[in-house]
Parts: sequence; C-alpha cells; structure tokens
Amino acid sequence: MSALLEHVMAPEVRPFAIAAAMIVIVGSVEVVAMLVGASISEMLGIAVDFSHPSDSGVVNAISWINLGGVPLLIFILLLLGAFSITGFLIQDLARMVAGPLPVTIASLGALAASIPLVRISSGFIARIIPKDESYAVGLGDLVGRVGEVVIGPLDQGPPGRVSVADVHGNRHFVWAVAAPSSAPLAQGTIVLLVDRIGTRFVAVAASDELKPPKPALKD
Repeated sequence: MSALLEHVMAPEVRPFAIAAAMIVIVGSVEVVAMLVGASISEMLGIAVDFSHPSDSGVVNAISWINLGGVPLLIFILLLLGAFSITGFLIQDLARMVAGPLPVTIASLGALAASIPLVRISSGFIARIIPKDESYAVGLGDLVGRVGEVVIGPLDQGPPGRVSVADVHGNRHFVWAVAAPSSAPLAQGTIVLLVDRIGTRFVAVAASDELKPPKPALKD
C-alpha cells in the first residue's frame, strides 16, 4: 500500500493525482448538494450556456469538445478523468522506457490526448443518459407547458422536480419552485410552468382545463 501511495504521490504524477482527487471531491459535493435540494450542475448552467454559439472562444471550444451536449458537470468529470488516466499511463510508459517525463511535457501530452477521448465519450454518454432540461429544446420553450411534480412538494424553498413534455413529446425533468403566491404543491400535482429563472422554473397549480383528461373507465 505504501509503495502504491508513493507512486501516486510522486512529483512527476502529482497533477494527475490532483485531477483524480478533484473527481472525488466534486462528486461528493454534488451528492451533498442534491440532498439539500441544490445542484452544482444547476448553478453552472445558470452561469454559462454552452449549448449556443458565443463570442467567447473558450465557450465555443468547450461546446466543440462536448460533442454530445452532456451536462457541464459530467463534462468536467470526464475531462478530469481522461487527464488523470492518460497522465498516469504516459508517465508509466515513459518510466519503463527511460524515465518519467518532465511534469509540464507529460501534462501537455495528457491534455492533448484527453480532448479526443472526452469528445468521443461525451457523444456516447449523451445517447444513454436521460435528457434533462435544455438538451432537446431551449429552456424557454418549456415555459407554458403543463407537467407533474415528481419530487416535492414544491414551495418557495429548495427546488423539486417536475416532469414535463416538450412540443415533440420528449420528457424532461426540470428543477422548479412554487410561485411566491402559491401554496405548496404536493408530489403528483399537475402544474403549469409560468416562468424561468436561470434553469429553475416557477410553477403554479394547473387549472382543470389544462389538466390531461383521465382515461375513460372500461365497461
């Protein structure tokens, strides 16, 4: 165990060990945040929208690498994981041939190798994960749609989840809170999304005429 720890903490692989540690830290913080009704993914989504062309070259570069349009947090974890794995592999191979490479050279090589890996893996992951929020339609297109509270109740505190279909019939699970004048909306309540603040929607109880018809009872 001590030999493995020494190998992982060696100076020539330290950036890759830090990247691996960041995966654990970010993942743990995201789990804790979701337990209290928040999300790193949501906060990042409010700050930057990578799904549309931008005047920023950095944003456009990330959009190109993130081929599948996976959520930003998953993209960051993919990049950290690819950088860490390829970095360790580069240094292990170099050590077997002659000796470990300088950290700067190994890091640049790992970063260059990570870009195509992340681009391929993001495209693959996007096909198998459930679509969430803005990946099929714009968030604004969901305002005015009727959905159902699936994680609630919704109130003016931490957001819950609403299941809502877009105009194409694709199902989305979005963060939502109740409107300021609304009473708490229990799980199973049919709601109308009336506004959006960032990636968080504001919901009210849907009127009877907006609710989907109940299936007729068979004789």
